[in-house]
Amino acid sequence: MEWYWALALLLGSIVGLMAIGTPVALAFLAANIAGAWIFMGGGNGVVLMLDNGFGALSSFALIPIPLFLLMGELFFHTGLGARMFNAIDRLLGRLPGRLSYVTVLGGTGFATLSGSSMGSTALLGSLMVPEMQRRGYSKTMSIGPILGTGGLAIIIPPSALAVLLATLAKIDVGALLIAGVLPGLVLACLYVAMIWGMTKMNPDAAPAYEVEPISLGAKLWLVFRDIVPMSGVMVVVVLMMLYGIATPSEAAAFGALGVILLAIAFRCLTWAALRKSVEGALKVTLMAYLIVFGSATFSQLLAFSGASRGLINWATGFDLAPMAMLLVIFAVLLLLGMFMEQISIMLLTVPIFFPLAESLGFDLIWFALIMLLSLEISFTTPPFGLLLFVMKGVAPPGTTMRDIYVAAMPFILCSLVLVGLLILFPWLALWAR
Repeated sequence: MEWYWALALLLGSIVGLMAIGTPVALAFLAANIAGAWIFMGGGNGVVLMLDNGFGALSSFALIPIPLFLLMGELFFHTGLGARMFNAIDRLLGRLPGRLSYVTVLGGTGFATLSGSSMGSTALLGSLMVPEMQRRGYSKTMSIGPILGTGGLAIIIPPSALAVLLATLAKIDVGALLIAGVLPGLVLACLYVAMIWGMTKMNPDAAPAYEVEPISLGAKLWLVFRDIVPMSGVMVVVVLMMLYGIATPSEAAAFGALGVILLAIAFRCLTWAALRKSVEGALKVTLMAYLIVFGSATFSQLLAFSGASRGLINWATGFDLAPMAMLLVIFAVLLLLGMFMEQISIMLLTVPIFFPLAESLGFDLIWFALIMLLSLEISFTTPPFGLLLFVMKGVAPPGTTMRDIYVAAMPFILCSLVLVGLLILFPWLALWAR
């Protein structure tokens, strides 16, 4: 069978199963079993495929996923996230558009501790949007920053999606997590600049209102009590990986322990919060492990059928410069993001795009960060970006999908600017080397 027919058979069966409502992980498993029967020699091929899939689940690199997820769940359910937001809100005083700034600054801090874009968006949407709209903020100023900072959780460590991508692509997990620090902070600064420009052009989009002034001593107390401890957990986790003090798995364990100790210190760790946190982390972890299983076996089938090599030879046969090919890959990822969720995109594209990137001479950590950014953008890309629907679920009544689409556009532009900066200045991603 020619490689293109093999590729069409494998991809077509997966897309067809998902189109009729089959869960992503089960669609990949069913298509992989059928593909193994066809391309790997019947029943013996299926057994070999399953053995390789279970072998992929034993990877030590997967351990940070449940630990980072537990960090975020604890941060949310214990109320530590709300403390940090309230402190930032009081510190900014009468700054025009201050609740939008609170969303970006607090959301960046929450993203570092949660690693979950959906969790971050749900928290910010339920906490901030009703209050901002009550105070007369436009929908763009209230919804847009939340959609933007929800995506920050993808690239700022600890990011469960970055760990999953590194595991699927077989690259250094710690290196990818650290690579996201500086670009994530740059993106947060771009969001702040966007909000500042929007308030200057249209002051009515974020009306000022009176707030109770607080003394310098009270401000310092808020910083050291409600901000430094929470952000300190993220800083310690990153520094431990950066200086080789701990592996990503060990750093994730220290991070989860740090959040538990903070919750105990603030007397907000309850059995109910602990149970909800463990349940939430367990559900997402099981899904992630099924995804890893499906991706590992899918990659093997692409290799056995010759589809991987054929596709790479076909793609590199065009007379395109490497950067032009990168833009094509980026466009494909954005297009897929309009109709599919991010994990499905990773499952379909990692076995194809990473070998292609390596053949083009790209640094794989840099390329992985570009791919994470494309996933971050597709989280908010109309019509079916996942965060758009999460926002619709928590937004006040009367908020339409059109309102959400329009609010997302300026922040998508900021992310595209960051992609351009990474292409022009690769050291932004490789600064720790």
